[in-house]
Amino acid sequence: MKHVKRSVLLWYSPREMFELVTAVQDYPQFLPWCERAEVVEQHDDGMTARLTLAKGGVRHAFTTRNVHRGAQEVRVQLVDGPFSELEGTWAFAPVGRAGQTLDVDAAACRIGFDLRYAFANAALEALVSPVFDRIADTLVDSFVQRAEQVHGPR
Repeated sequence: MKHVKRSVLLWYSPREMFELVTAVQDYPQFLPWCERAEVVEQHDDGMTARLTLAKGGVRHAFTTRNVHRGAQEVRVQLVDGPFSELEGTWAFAPVGRAGQTLDVDAAACRIGFDLRYAFANAALEALVSPVFDRIADTLVDSFVQRAEQVHGPR
């Protein structure tokens, strides 16, 4: 199983970053590998979403069940796709000065991204893994760039 773990401090609020990550329908606008993205179903605690990956001649779709915890966390679990396992967490923690009351509207946040995945078989591993590895490694950077596009540089 592969594991990607990233963390970054940003001058964007946890709420701003949470809203970018949960705006699945906008992914094709800024993720060059994302051919299509749709919310299949809304739930009280999140959504089921389907993404179509298309890069370097590789094209696969996968569905995840995303559980939202306030504007602080998104847990991602595989529903179907070319993976035998896919689970991850986006965490959005407010950052501020000592003694300051912090919430999801704080001026800065720490994003934590943790993703574990494995492919269903060796053929898929050989075909899809090089593309998906690169996507997973650059995902946090893509959302940082999106925050600058949407909210302006800070």
